[in-house]
Amino acid sequence: MIDLRSDTVTRPTPAMRAAMAKADVGDDVFGEDPTVIALEERMAALFGHEAGLFCASGTMTNQIALNVHTRPGDEVICDEGAHIYRYEGGGLMANSGCSVKFVPADRGRFTAAQAEEAIGNAADVHQARTRVVSIENTSNRGGGSVWDLDQVQGIRNVCDRHGLALHMDGARLFNAMAVDGRTPLDWGRPFDSISICLSKGLGAPVGSVLVGPKDFIGLARRVRKRFGGGMRQAGILAAAGLHALDHHVARLADDHARAKRLEEALLTLPYVAGVMPVRTNIVILTLAADRPVDAFLEALRERGILAVRFGPRMVRMVTHLDVDDAAIATVIDTLGLLARHG
Repeated sequence: MIDLRSDTVTRPTPAMRAAMAKADVGDDVFGEDPTVIALEERMAALFGHEAGLFCASGTMTNQIALNVHTRPGDEVICDEGAHIYRYEGGGLMANSGCSVKFVPADRGRFTAAQAEEAIGNAADVHQARTRVVSIENTSNRGGGSVWDLDQVQGIRNVCDRHGLALHMDGARLFNAMAVDGRTPLDWGRPFDSISICLSKGLGAPVGSVLVGPKDFIGLARRVRKRFGGGMRQAGILAAAGLHALDHHVARLADDHARAKRLEEALLTLPYVAGVMPVRTNIVILTLAADRPVDAFLEALRERGILAVRFGPRMVRMVTHLDVDDAAIATVIDTLGLLARHG
């Protein structure tokens, strides 16, 4: 099967498996796993932060960060499609007792003025206290859209004026940097905390790293334990992340080029009503009104291709480490075949 459902479906390469097999390990809950420590220190230094925390998933790093930044009854500003709201099982409410305030967004991105307008009146006891602004880069529901760093700096200025924390769900941050040419230090500077995923575009089997100030990460480590996220000989997993940083960053441009080829092909098909502009590795298409999503997905599956429903008449395809040029050519041929034969 050619699996385009997500970039989380990748399997470790032989070289990554070898790195995992020979990893030096210890008990991470005791702070004694040298490979985990190496990954945390490297990621923190990369983004210009003091410390890092290795966790099982991006959901965990996001939820831990928001828990440390807030108290029950507080409010987090984000866009309506944000992963922290849509895809983390209601964790913000269940884990931290917080509500959300949505801001209008252009494919997941909003302005400093919109963020400032959404901030509650701290003097009004009827309103939740706004504590955090959270952005997602790239934006999943925005079709892999990339934030502009200057726009983010404007939001940072708003946060400073109002005493708010600024968090980034950087699940696909390396994809964004492959497009905008900015460095990890550039992107690390405006944020109080960043969640960086290793198991999406970078192709590791498990894991995300939360970076931030030393005291913040100390609290985050306590919350990780409370959430049941303490791992023991986790260096086997951290080794995959270190290998990914060394070998899988530069190749992200290949995924983007293949996604662009998919976009170009889809735009020629009569049953496709539109495609979100493709900048990274996510392709979101809207089918014509007479083309049921489930039937379309089943037709693809029958021909050895997997994709996912992403909303009314919408389908998502994601390119990644395990999808090469030949696979993309097969997908494009199949999409054309469906146009000719239904």
